Amino acid sequence: MSPPPLAALLAPLAGLALLLLLLLAGPWRRRTWRPRACSVDLRGKTALVTGANSGIGKCVAVDLARRNARTVLACRDPAKGQAALDEIRRAAGNPNVHLRLLDLSSMASVRDFARRFLAEEPRLDILVNNAGITGGKAQVGTPHRSSPSPGQGVPGPAEPGASQELLQAEEESTPNSSPTSAEGLPGAASVEEVKLLFATNVLGPFLLTNLLLGTLKASAPARIVNVSSFVHYKGTVNVKFLTGEEPPKNCSQAYYSSKLMNVAFANELAGQLQGTGVTVNSLNPGVVRTGIMRHFSWAVRLLYNVCSIFMKSAEEGAVSTLYCAVSREVEGITGKYFDSDCSLVLPSACAQDPGVTRKLWDALEQLVDLRNGGTE
Repeated sequence: MSPPPLAALLAPLAGLALLLLLLLAGPWRRRTWRPRACSVDLRGKTALVTGANSGIGKCVAVDLARRNARTVLACRDPAKGQAALDEIRRAAGNPNVHLRLLDLSSMASVRDFARRFLAEEPRLDILVNNAGITGGKAQVGTPHRSSPSPGQGVPGPAEPGASQELLQAEEESTPNSSPTSAEGLPGAASVEEVKLLFATNVLGPFLLTNLLLGTLKASAPARIVNVSSFVHYKGTVNVKFLTGEEPPKNCSQAYYSSKLMNVAFANELAGQLQGTGVTVNSLNPGVVRTGIMRHFSWAVRLLYNVCSIFMKSAEEGAVSTLYCAVSREVEGITGKYFDSDCSLVLPSACAQDPGVTRKLWDALEQLVDLRNGGTE
């Protein structure tokens, strides 16, 4: 006799739940380094964190401020940024925390931000490229216009305040958001939305990092940290994705590929900066607990809520970022990829291939007009 419909539904869900519990309770939960046990003091140093108004970025900023660093929060939304600024100053007991507005989806905004930063800040010791979007209408609830020519800003705002991680979403999403895929990302996105994702996740951080390189070198030893994701292993370094000449299969592939490009350009830059005292590393924050599953069916939400007790909080998700940014263990190490438990692991083979990373670098350089200084 066949089981009743409810039992037939719950049986596979129970099996899937068990599998997820085993996975989430395993490698992603291991951690050997604890920020609060690290006595590094950053007095006299300056740190810049993008996407610092929520999630991992805010937790990273709080820790840096507690270590007495002059901490600059780079956020797009003024109201959310101000709220985060007030909260971080209170939590850290450090008034030397400052808000600067930055929209990474607009190269013009990146240039304006860099000009102001360089005019105001005599040094930069730590740059954390954390901000990003997962893509699609659920994360970007604004109309998009035509794509830019090389070196021009990308129109349409994208909120850089949220964490980079796959299971993290921005604080707000539009009520009429597009259907989402099993990975928690919109199953389909327009060409403009995909271009916006790559502008925010790849082109913006690339341009920002390069515009601030002079100050980083002058402040050496200094560190650049790119927050990537374990999903980068599923990505592709296809420069045609950046221009829209060849669209990704779906928004998931776009996101995965943007995370791979974060690792690839970090590795290429690390090689270029050998001997300067500036190190560049990338990392995986792990699976972080957020409310991204609210658009799914009740069954999936139930399963997610059960498993979420084994996922990381934003504070836990910030550990590997802080490890790369401040720990003594990473001092002098460059061009590496760290897992969510702070262990050193190999990234995707593409990110280790000098030919691939150089080709990506050249494409990014052309798109942001870096050969002309990236300032126009």
